[in-house]
Parts: sequence; structure tokens; C-alpha cells
Amino acid sequence: MTTTETPAAPPATETAPTTASGDPDDLTTGWEPDLDLDDTLVRHYVFALAASNLAPARALDGRVLERADVIAADLGVPNAIFNAAVLTRPPAPGGWDATLATVESFYREGAGRVYLWSPWPTPDLRDRGWELEGHPPLLIRPAGLPLPPAPQQLEIRPVVGRTTLDAFKHVLVDGFPLDEHQPFDPDAWLDERILDVPGHELYVGYLDGRAVASGWLYLHAGLGVLVLGATLPDARMRGCWRGLLRRRLERAEGCVVASVFGDMSRPGAERHGFLPVSRFTVWHRERAA
Repeated sequence: MTTTETPAAPPATETAPTTASGDPDDLTTGWEPDLDLDDTLVRHYVFALAASNLAPARALDGRVLERADVIAADLGVPNAIFNAAVLTRPPAPGGWDATLATVESFYREGAGRVYLWSPWPTPDLRDRGWELEGHPPLLIRPAGLPLPPAPQQLEIRPVVGRTTLDAFKHVLVDGFPLDEHQPFDPDAWLDERILDVPGHELYVGYLDGRAVASGWLYLHAGLGVLVLGATLPDARMRGCWRGLLRRRLERAEGCVVASVFGDMSRPGAERHGFLPVSRFTVWHRERAA
């Protein structure tokens, strides 16, 4: 089921307006619904993040909500990342309650944890049943930088069918880790329909024939988004993360690449050319299993 009130993202063009309406006194905020994606890299990432949730949710028979202020996706079952709402413009003063009520109503159905991503600070949502996930930094890597060196022992395979998809999921669940998918059940999360979603590319890294690392890339209107990546604990410090990063940067050649990183992985990203831009505010909320 899809609920649509506005397009998921405006078209990207070569120029962006400096005002929202043509009136020189009506200066743009950078978050008007019809503003070009390329007005700022933060804006482009926000809509790319939202789109990275929408397409898989549609492919996997989930629900989506598209409004001028929020874009949300829900598979209706626990799935770790795609049950998420992304705020696409700052709520007006006094407008937070209405926006949050829309998000909470959308997620009244289904099961599993849901997330709320905001590019801006939010009010304290604990009284509404939300728990603060954190304030992860958004990092941007300019196009044209040298690639990280390739680790010699790591074999990287694209995910092309059930066998590699199960290996990919198992590494994510145990390496991230994704607690809501423990113990690992290959039939409880993504299925092969995800492999047909345009722009999404999944990779698995192998050491000595064993799947030990995974990486996910989403390409959106000229922006590369690192969706998820993980390495099993006993394979860390052996270049696996770097190898999966290199492969995804190769696939996004000529594109700016962006992702929200944890503070622990931020130093590694910065060593490979990523620059800190801003911080998001992320909340989560539990639904009945």
C-alpha cells in the first residue's frame, strides 16, 4: 500500500533557485519541496536516504508514505533498516506534534523497530515513546580522490542470488550486529527481490573461502550512498572494511559519496577522504514483535 501526497524527491538540475518564489525578499531555506536536489549535498543525501528505503519497501510488498515534510517506509516486519522515516524539511514552529503524529500513525501497524531520521536537532521525544539512537555524523567524500589500497587476501563477490544473499545477511546480522535478527534466520529478512531494485548493489567479502564482510551501495541521481557495511569480529583489522569501501567507491566512480557513520568508524572514513559535514538526530521506537 502506498500513500502519496508529494513526490519523493524533486528533479536534479544544473542550477538551483536562490529564492523560493522569485521574490528577492523570499529567500530560500534550502528545504522547499520543489527545490533542486543539488541545492546542497545535505539536501541530496536526505532525499537519497529516503529513496534508499522506499524502493526496497515497494519491492518487498511494504508500505510507503510520501509527504512534503516526511518520507517513510515500512515492511511491516522487523527488517533492521527499511522501517524508517526521514524528515525532509524542518517542521514549522509548533509543527513538530503534527509531523510526529503522522509518523506514529503510519507505524501503528506492523512489527519491529522503526527509526526516525532528522537532519536537524529535534525536541525530546521520550515522552512519546521514542528512544534516542544518537547523533551520527554525515560524511561526504568528493569525487576524483584516489582509491584506498586493495587488501591482497580479500575476495569480493557481488550478491547475485540466494547463496550470496544469505551470506551477505548473515555477516550483517552477526557483524553489525543486528540484534533484532538474532538468532539468524535467512527467511526472516530480505529475499531475492531486493536484487532487482535499481541502484542497489550488495557485496560480500571472503577470506579463505569464508564470508566475513559485507557492503551495500545505493546510487541516487549521481550521489553514491553507503547504506550498510559490517565485518565479523574475528576478521577485523585485516583490511576487509577497506576492501569493501574500495569496491563501492569504484562502482560510484565520478560521484560524490556520502554516508552517516558511527563515531567509531568515522576516523577510518576520514583517513580515506571523507569529510565531516553535519550530524543527524536518530530516534527509534519499538513495536510488538
